[in-house]
Amino acid sequence: MTAAASYAPATAADYSWIGASPSLFAYALEGGYTLTLVRGLTPAEVLEVVEAEPRGACEGFHSLVFDHTELLDEYGYSPDSFLAGAFTVPGEGGDWTLVLEFGGDVGTRPRFMEALSAGSRAVSHTSNGGKPMDFFHWYEDGELRTTFEFPADRTGSTPDALNAVMSELGLNPAGDPDPEVDEKAAVFALAERLTGVRVTEELLRDAVYVTGEVSEESTG
Repeated sequence: MTAAASYAPATAADYSWIGASPSLFAYALEGGYTLTLVRGLTPAEVLEVVEAEPRGACEGFHSLVFDHTELLDEYGYSPDSFLAGAFTVPGEGGDWTLVLEFGGDVGTRPRFMEALSAGSRAVSHTSNGGKPMDFFHWYEDGELRTTFEFPADRTGSTPDALNAVMSELGLNPAGDPDPEVDEKAAVFALAERLTGVRVTEELLRDAVYVTGEVSEESTG
């Protein structure tokens, strides 16, 4: 189930950059993010599945942040929707679409993830920022296979399927977390093991994001 690769399998050390100072990803970690990887669909197709209203394209991570804050301004910081930015990246089995949101939840909505992973695979991980609450989701053929907030408390149709890989990455599936392990970096590595997509600071910084506005789910 892990991605075959011609390089050494991903480790948490490969993602130490997310916690570096300064780090491009600091904005996402501080304010909250969702990063979703979908195999076999183009960015436009992904945004259509998640019912996004097209908002054009923007060049680079900082432009995505700017457009995100512009949208917040439009709603007076009480948003009815959020911005999703997507681009194509190579990975295991072909092209994938990477979707990045700040404060959005595409990768946690079951109906979206079931549709995006139909006949394929989708992986997402999230953080809501300072609280924090961090989640990981792996979907295969429209089915939630493994999900967790804490590595030792997993659910899904195959909650233990990733245990060996998680242990190798320092995500203890059987007990207390290892204080020496950056669990967020390890989750990035776990996503790479499942997708073959190496997320780097340069990749996020230089990508051209196809953007769309996704409505917030009603809580009524």
